[in-house]
Amino acid sequence: MEQYEPDRLSPARAAAMRRSLLGGRASLTRRSLLRASTGGALAVGGLGALSACGIPAAGRSEGGVSADDRSAEEKTVSFSNWTEYMDVDESEKHHPTLDAFTERTGIKVKYTEDINDNVEFFGKIKPQLAAGQDTGRDLICVTDWLAARMIRLGWVQKLDPSNLPNAYANLSSQFRSPDWDPGRAYSYVWQGISTVIAYNKKSLDGVEVKTVSDLLDNPRLKGKVGFLQEMRDSIGMTLLDMGKDPGSFTADDFDAAVARIQKAVDKGQIRRFTGNDYTSDLTSGDFAACIAWAGDVVQLKADSPDIDFIIPDSGYITSTDNLLIPNKARHKTNAERLIDYYYEPRAAAELAAYINYVCPVDGVREELAKIDEDAAANPLIIPDKEMAAKSRAFRSLSAEEETEFEAKFAKLLGA
Repeated sequence: MEQYEPDRLSPARAAAMRRSLLGGRASLTRRSLLRASTGGALAVGGLGALSACGIPAAGRSEGGVSADDRSAEEKTVSFSNWTEYMDVDESEKHHPTLDAFTERTGIKVKYTEDINDNVEFFGKIKPQLAAGQDTGRDLICVTDWLAARMIRLGWVQKLDPSNLPNAYANLSSQFRSPDWDPGRAYSYVWQGISTVIAYNKKSLDGVEVKTVSDLLDNPRLKGKVGFLQEMRDSIGMTLLDMGKDPGSFTADDFDAAVARIQKAVDKGQIRRFTGNDYTSDLTSGDFAACIAWAGDVVQLKADSPDIDFIIPDSGYITSTDNLLIPNKARHKTNAERLIDYYYEPRAAAELAAYINYVCPVDGVREELAKIDEDAAANPLIIPDKEMAAKSRAFRSLSAEEETEFEAKFAKLLGA
């Protein structure tokens, strides 16, 4: 199990974090702002400050450290989530699915939108976790790389399958066994995040785009292509285009992907690397095509007939936001019941209809069609079998790889 050490930022990792905060998925949240989900285990102030404050390194943990579970006598559960990541009613004061859960079970949900960035949030809860203390939260939602690290550190509890019958039965096969949590012993998916190729039909002016190679090599697209500042997305999509598996690539494969993108940079093929601000470039036509996040594309397509997307035959990158129960959580069973509730097709459909990310629940299409037929037919929300088969995850990185790869990617971006 990984030994916890106070975080110290290399220049490359700090640069990567700045990219994410200023222009990446950490810069906006969906609808009013697009949900943040930084791509690297990095820190700006938060984690750097922790090491400066002298928080002691924790010893190796066996994981699954529980407090006395008070679920039976205390009908409550504390859930920390991202902003704009839950259904709301027209008044924007109530969450219908959470209200329905409380009405059915009697369990009141203390729902807090206090996650704006993975690293910032980790900085909030790390002191308590490192000291073996309760964080005050029974359920948290973090992106896959951070979920992996927390599991390695032994800072989350193993789930009780007897409390998760719907989750076990209905979790989509493409999300069942990530390399960082085989069999989902410690986590379940909240939503999936797909990386695709988006394009502006008018700006393409008849040019056909089907692959990442088209973006990198077609001279008719010179200066009209966008790539993402998030390493896992841009490198992952390029690895797939090169016939490499992002789930098992080598350091040499990574270097080859960097070189492939660098060649396009040198000849002016790539206009710029972006965060969520690619949406304005795409709608204006400054980008004819770009690497994009599916949650954005759903919204852009609704607003503009010129915007569309393709899934390359080589595949696409999918990451996940995940539900975990921290060590010492006081209401573990209640938290598990809430996880399981969102794997019921009806509740999952109501959530999917509002937030438009990839729903991880099998059997939800029929329920979603009752609410929103267009959403039910949208493969960016409910992937069909063909699309799901093309989904690939970027493998977990060691701390050493994270530092090395971020440094190389930062150099590619000119950071």
